[in-house]
Amino acid sequence: MLKRKYLFPDEGVIELNYQAGHRLGVNVYLIDGGDEYALIDIGYLDAVDEIIDLIRRMDFSLSKCKMLIATHADADHVQGLARAQEFLKTKVAAHPQAQKPIETGDEILTFARIDAQDIHLPMPPCKVDVLLNEGDVIDIGPRKLHVWYTPGHTTGQLSFKMGKLLFCGDNIFKDGSVGVIDAHHGSSIPDYIRSLERIKADDAEFLLPSHGPAFRRDNALLQKTIERLTQYQTMADFGTCATHWPMLEAWEQDVISGRMPDFRK
Repeated sequence: MLKRKYLFPDEGVIELNYQAGHRLGVNVYLIDGGDEYALIDIGYLDAVDEIIDLIRRMDFSLSKCKMLIATHADADHVQGLARAQEFLKTKVAAHPQAQKPIETGDEILTFARIDAQDIHLPMPPCKVDVLLNEGDVIDIGPRKLHVWYTPGHTTGQLSFKMGKLLFCGDNIFKDGSVGVIDAHHGSSIPDYIRSLERIKADDAEFLLPSHGPAFRRDNALLQKTIERLTQYQTMADFGTCATHWPMLEAWEQDVISGRMPDFRK
């Protein structure tokens, strides 16, 4: 049996990049509810077999997976859904706005195909069994995930509140970056600002994004990001073509070295 590395032991949260000890791709959160568990995002297709192996080696029964939950329909979050469902025989859940791109394998809306950057990923379609809307509650054993609808990055972006934790998807990262803003993607800057303002006004102590490290909610950071996005509404240069992402590179080194986050900082 592989020792379980809980990111938040009291809340039963395991993040599978830390568990693997190397970068799998998107953050994959396992919510341990005792007699059952759920996964938030599954990531790329080529990581699914290793994720399933990790789940087995941590002594979680594959048949006890209650749900595969998609924060949104981007390929780096959902490309492996169909494959994971084959193993786990469980339900797939997403927002209604994410249903069509997931079920049809839409290469454009999922960012599986970006011709200008020579990105052409297969996007296996997968049936969405459960539609998640604002105010829904997902019971995972004694744990409750409260569903937030937080559009902006995509029209179907969800976040999930569980006690002091907020699984915030691609809304905000530790360095103040946000998920891609792109018209072909269905992005909306006004919606994005409203979603960030909601996160800033909440009482969640920790934010658990879909990329990079979890971190303490920092209202100054959120406000700075809100102000930046507010400017984007009247400026033509809101896009970015960054050559690398220092925060993610530093996080990957933490994952490889086995350093878990120090939330005292």
